[in-house]
Amino acid sequence: MNKYEMMFILKTTLEEATLTKEVEDLKAIIKEMNGELTDSKEMGNRKFAYPINKEISGNYYVLDFNGSKELVQELDRKARINENVIRHMIIRLDEE
Repeated sequence: MNKYEMMFILKTTLEEATLTKEVEDLKAIIKEMNGELTDSKEMGNRKFAYPINKEISGNYYVLDFNGSKELVQELDRKARINENVIRHMIIRLDEE
């Protein structure tokens, strides 16, 4: 299994319960596909440098996990079809 980091931005118009549900849904995918969640960070609300889909700010989150290529593909697919995710990025972390 490789180490990955996923950063994603959720809309600021969402209620707190919805924000929590969206983050928990992504964490659940990691667990369902035999991944290991190593760290989860809420980076807070930040203003964008330019509007993205008419949004001017977003709630940033970072998930660090160990997993397979299939897990990364599924997370990417789920984030792309989720209308509450403004942007996301998954990177593979270097071996230390």
